[in-house]
Amino acid sequence: MKICMFSSKAYDEKFFSLNNSNTSKKLETSYLSSHLNEETVYMAEGFDVVCCFVNDNLNAKVLTTLKEQGVQLVALRCAGFNNVDLKAAKQLNLPVCRVPEYSPYAVAEHACALILDLNRNIHRAHNRIRENDYSLDGLLGFDLHSKTVGVVGAGKIGRAFINIMNGFGCNVLVYDPMLTETNAEDNFTQVTLEELLAQSDIISLHCPLTASTQHLIDTQAIDKMKPNVMLINTSRGALVDTVAIIKGLKLKKIGYLGIDVYEEESEIFFEDLSDTFIQDDVFARLQTFPNVMITGHQAFFTKEALNKIAQTTINNIHSYFINKPQDSNLVS
Repeated sequence: MKICMFSSKAYDEKFFSLNNSNTSKKLETSYLSSHLNEETVYMAEGFDVVCCFVNDNLNAKVLTTLKEQGVQLVALRCAGFNNVDLKAAKQLNLPVCRVPEYSPYAVAEHACALILDLNRNIHRAHNRIRENDYSLDGLLGFDLHSKTVGVVGAGKIGRAFINIMNGFGCNVLVYDPMLTETNAEDNFTQVTLEELLAQSDIISLHCPLTASTQHLIDTQAIDKMKPNVMLINTSRGALVDTVAIIKGLKLKKIGYLGIDVYEEESEIFFEDLSDTFIQDDVFARLQTFPNVMITGHQAFFTKEALNKIAQTTINNIHSYFINKPQDSNLVS
């Protein structure tokens, strides 16, 4: 079985190769650093499977070309599939599988790290110390204990995050239209989105990107928030309207912003651009705010998560080709 892995980095190859070597039937894998898109899709010719990541573009044209080239399976090594035209994949009879979960703790803990960094100004304090500036002015934070934390999305990552916030003694509100019932041990209060926006001191997004959640946080949503609210996004960039976020920061409606994802990140994140400059004026504007912390889509980036992603992706491919599609986490 020949696999073409797009958007691969050294760490992808390390964990994939390690897990592949532990299987009885090894996959013949080619690692490509290029993103999959309309310009690079020709590179998949002659392969049985293409393995893709979050910033690969699998639109109808790309999927059609893959099918024409003989590709039999698209294996996503991520949980989200908003970058795939599932309708086109279904019409082409081109199956798509994914990694539904890898380490919910990795993302939840990173969201917590963003909160702590922003609240206690850790990055600013670190920079001061390096300049022998030990003053505390401008570094004032607040106790997390007793603060109200709004969590949008109560899936596995959301629940892992909720547990962490409970540990800090926070009052947790949850909005999730898919959550039809709660258990007695659930230590949170289920509310409407409007209630969550109005009551939360901190809001953290843990929901998938769909047509209904795109720009969930827009100007209208920001207007409903408390002044000086902290907003955290470790899910998908397009959950927030970045232009509206910048306006909220300028008006001091948003007091803190922590993001690990960005709507137009595909040309920026996962690459070393230190020898050039950012062409995206909106992203560049975000970088100018002292109360904004940006990380480059690294919330998932733990040893445990990378190992689970590699394991599940390999298992998905093997399962599909030995006539066990029910075990291959198909989404189309």
